[in-house]
Amino acid sequence: MEKLRLEDIKGIRVTIMGLGLHGGGLASAKFFAENGAKITVTDLKNENALSASIQALKDYDINYTLGSHKESDFLNADLVIKNPAVRPDNPYLRMAKWIETDISVFLALCPSTIAAISGSKGKSSCAAALSHILSFSGVKNYIGGNITISPLSFLPMLTPEHIVVLELSSWQLGDLGHRKLLKPKTAILTRIVPDHQDRYPNMDAYVADKRLLYTNQDETCYTICDLDDPYGLSFAKETRAMVLGYAKTLPPGFWGINIADSDCPSQVKLPDLGPMELLPAKLGVAGEHARRNVAAASLAAWTLGATPGLIPMAAGSFKGLEHRLELVTERNGVKWYNDSAATVPEALKAAMDSFKEPVVLITGGSDKALDFAVASDAYTKAEQIILLEGSGTNKVIKLLEALGKTYNGPYADMKSAVEKAAKYALPGQVVLMSPACTSFGMFANEFERGRAFKTAVLNLVVDKT
Repeated sequence: MEKLRLEDIKGIRVTIMGLGLHGGGLASAKFFAENGAKITVTDLKNENALSASIQALKDYDINYTLGSHKESDFLNADLVIKNPAVRPDNPYLRMAKWIETDISVFLALCPSTIAAISGSKGKSSCAAALSHILSFSGVKNYIGGNITISPLSFLPMLTPEHIVVLELSSWQLGDLGHRKLLKPKTAILTRIVPDHQDRYPNMDAYVADKRLLYTNQDETCYTICDLDDPYGLSFAKETRAMVLGYAKTLPPGFWGINIADSDCPSQVKLPDLGPMELLPAKLGVAGEHARRNVAAASLAAWTLGATPGLIPMAAGSFKGLEHRLELVTERNGVKWYNDSAATVPEALKAAMDSFKEPVVLITGGSDKALDFAVASDAYTKAEQIILLEGSGTNKVIKLLEALGKTYNGPYADMKSAVEKAAKYALPGQVVLMSPACTSFGMFANEFERGRAFKTAVLNLVVDKT
């Protein structure tokens, strides 16, 4: 079936595969239960690990299979809702008659205009910046998707007057495949770097899923991409939508924003408009990568009806997201930054490039088949390096030894790493926790890792003797 209809739901048997802790499975269970379906939730995690999500569903009549999967839950289901983390080749999925995701269900039923964002890093920040600018300009909008808010949670509130800012991961896009469900009025692709190479056979397969963001667009739509990125240029050549770009210098024939250095106004070239400002000289977020994200969001806001005169003011007031170069505190002249969402080496490099001050770096974690050599300059630049344990850290250690760079650790807990960093950090310096790795093994996810860092920093008692 190409599209689910609301009237299809009452009385059907729905298996939610992957309840998880990020809201997608939870929102799906609530949505289908409230619309009259018979729900089974199955997850390889046990009841203790999922206690928060289970408690949130206590008012619904739901059957649970936890700690394992049962064939009967898939064979007897009319519909299976797949969590994005479940690999497409999972053998249980072959037993399902009909498979959807929370995103595909949402897109089938959504009455509102969609602005969709993907990319390797920066997509959450870009999505949040776009929602902020739209709200500042009085444009009614909701934000959801990979940003850990399932759009099913706000579907009943939507009207044709709303904009939905939808962040989509490569996995979420891949689950949509080439179905005609996603046709965003505005599609934004942030810069592409190697990621999830433990899930994909190669970069081409990973980027192919990203391309699905604009596959169904036409000349009535907009595609916004980074034209300093070779992948961005390929997106611009392939899409049928009008292209708006952002770059240090826009290539000939392109509309968009020439991104000036911080503290300088950026030049804007848009159809049928004279000189104007969309990206202010001063932003509330640090780093060139953040400036690119806000530039993309500002262009998108213009395409979605935000008042042009309010866009630069709104863009300048965006303060960023938790776990993305987040200033935790300044103590004794040392600034502490939480960049736990930096889960690839390129993100670490961008974070290090954001600071002129000397940096004490906390880094490391689990590997996802990435090459850490791209961050060699960042590791070399650090005043001191404190490592967290993990399979990725083992690769980083080999690189550091080849570079002749000393390091501390690896440490098995965040508190010890933070205490070590505090002994090195001097007034006027920065302590940056930017892992370039996933968090699995030591933490449930990058958000738990970021919170652990902030707790350790705020509870810090330093003895430098």
